[in-house]
Amino acid sequence: MHIQFITRQQIENRGYWIGEISQLSGNFGVDAERVEQELAHEIRENGIDALLGHLRLCGAIPERYGHDTSEEKLYSKYTDIVIHEAFSWMGFTSAVLRERADVADVECVSDICSFVADAKAFRLSRTAKNQKDFKIQAMDNWKHGKPYAIVVCPVYQLPSRTSQIYRQAAERSVCISTYTHLAVLVRYAQVAGQARSRELMCEIFRTIEAMPPSNDAVSYWQGINRAFLNFEGNLAGLWREEKFATSESILISKEEALSFLAAERERIMNLSREEAINEVMRWRKLHNKIRAVNSVTDNEILGMR
Repeated sequence: MHIQFITRQQIENRGYWIGEISQLSGNFGVDAERVEQELAHEIRENGIDALLGHLRLCGAIPERYGHDTSEEKLYSKYTDIVIHEAFSWMGFTSAVLRERADVADVECVSDICSFVADAKAFRLSRTAKNQKDFKIQAMDNWKHGKPYAIVVCPVYQLPSRTSQIYRQAAERSVCISTYTHLAVLVRYAQVAGQARSRELMCEIFRTIEAMPPSNDAVSYWQGINRAFLNFEGNLAGLWREEKFATSESILISKEEALSFLAAERERIMNLSREEAINEVMRWRKLHNKIRAVNSVTDNEILGMR
């Protein structure tokens, strides 16, 4: 696997955080605060490369985490903290909200636009997603006076043909974006300044607001991507590099997932008959998960211009 844009340090740091999130105290609030403080310290110490590593790789929930477990819930909060750090890097005043129901997870304000935000992550082995997974209507309800909302998703898990989520986004002024787009914004803040990056973010919201409602993915992403690329000429180079980094992230995430699933398959093959029977119900979908991971490809959303 040839990797050019995602660094070895970023990959190793991904492994560290997968393990760190497993260190549960039994108190979700305490664990979430620990993750937030440690991640903020890491980014202050290591700068934009650390933040980009999280943005590029955090969209895949580790297969080693059980479904609906404390680990999975804390991982979801970790992705919210990642996007909070990204918006802070752009100069927004951002906060990770502690409420557990009927509010968005992140709130951002500035002198030119304000919004609420939510991060989404999925297992590569998940075979079915529906519009409710993206919470577009819920985000509209959770604006609480702010004009905009944004849902940040892994690009390779988004519908690339038709979906009601795109119609809902245009109707409700809820931006569906990706970690890739956010990485471009973070890098743009680094080279052009925070103010210009915030202006671009607000231009994206205005683009969503002006869109005619449609289920068509191509028209939605063409609108978003053109808004990025037409904003300033030097964005094209950052866009191209992060597009390559996204392709690399798919390979890295697939390797991570397949390595775990292969190890689990080997462990099961070495079980006694009684142990194997006890495992059957829990792991009866293992082959389907491997097939689902292998089927993930670059859906070329980032190439729609």
